[in-house]
Amino acid sequence: MTLPKIRHVRAFTVRGGGADYHDQGAGHWIDDHIATPMARYPEYRQSRQSFGINVLGTLVVELEADDGTIGFAVTTGGEPAAFIVERHLARFLEGRSPVDVEKIWDQMYFSTQYYGRKGLVVNAISGVDLALWDLLGKLRGEPVYHMLGGAVRDELTFYATGARPDVAKELGFVGGKLPLHHGPAEGIEGLHKNIAALADMRSGVGDDFWLMLDCWMSLDLDYATRLAARAWDECGLKWIEEALSPDDYWGYADLKRNVPPGLLVTTGEHEATRWGFRMLMEMDCCDIIQPDVGWCGGITELIKIANYADARGVQVIPHGSSVYSYHFVITRHNSPFAEFLMMHPGPTEVVPMFAPQLLGELVPVNGRIRASELDQPGFGVELNRDIPLHRPYTH
Repeated sequence: MTLPKIRHVRAFTVRGGGADYHDQGAGHWIDDHIATPMARYPEYRQSRQSFGINVLGTLVVELEADDGTIGFAVTTGGEPAAFIVERHLARFLEGRSPVDVEKIWDQMYFSTQYYGRKGLVVNAISGVDLALWDLLGKLRGEPVYHMLGGAVRDELTFYATGARPDVAKELGFVGGKLPLHHGPAEGIEGLHKNIAALADMRSGVGDDFWLMLDCWMSLDLDYATRLAARAWDECGLKWIEEALSPDDYWGYADLKRNVPPGLLVTTGEHEATRWGFRMLMEMDCCDIIQPDVGWCGGITELIKIANYADARGVQVIPHGSSVYSYHFVITRHNSPFAEFLMMHPGPTEVVPMFAPQLLGELVPVNGRIRASELDQPGFGVELNRDIPLHRPYTH
């Protein structure tokens, strides 16, 4: 089959919720005194928005084929990423066949390597790559997971991230991941508060429900080691996530050696590309890697990351990212379950993760989504044209 070529590349920005899920209103659990690397400064301790976690906004990448078919994706990056897509990356897509995903990815990455490699630039590349897979699926009339090899199980199973694991249990999730509220700058009193909150939640969910801690890069090795030991002994913690700076591979290797046997060390949400994840795995930094498909390089790069992990016997549990990760997880034996971000302010209800930007976004029912629910072309969602889309750059 000869597919129409890509005619137009467009990049938009959107503010408020959606892919930039930290951009929430006052009173949301996701911005309530959560431990961060900036918590060493008291003025930035209460709110992550105070130090600018939501300054970028959402990036929307749209690819239009010669026949008018449109593929799109959302990720973070906002206006700086829109500039990169329009002024730099578009040249590698327009006039090309959408089947050339490997060549396009390679050219986008190595042409930006001198100012990229991770972070914002790879976010932009990820958005383009996801839009390309969406376009390819729509042109072929296939869901992305079919193009990735098909489902290896009949349904997706989820754990929930949010401030109420007790509610997550009632809603049918297999586990709940709490944000850590107090970091090293708040001393031993903060450590006691962290353990008390975890113990209180353990008493509410019982002994058999998974409880995890999301530390969001906020700890040092000594604090993380002490927290892990107490959380395991006193609260039956399942894993400690992203405890250290993502660049501290040596610290992660030490932490994995330090924690009690049976407690899992997980990280990778803010890692990127096959080379970054190779470092995590070869240095034995963690038990589970957690790439975000919208930040690590897109589906094209996640395939390589997950294949390397599979060869090493490492599980891949992608970070959030809604339908973009669902289509991947359902195809992988070493991705046995998925994360669902509880974006309800409470959070006491299951609501679409990337609302209001996606239409047709699936949500778990009783903690599960059937594979057959993914049977729509591309990623199975459409862009909500009623939201204010801003195109800051053209080419």
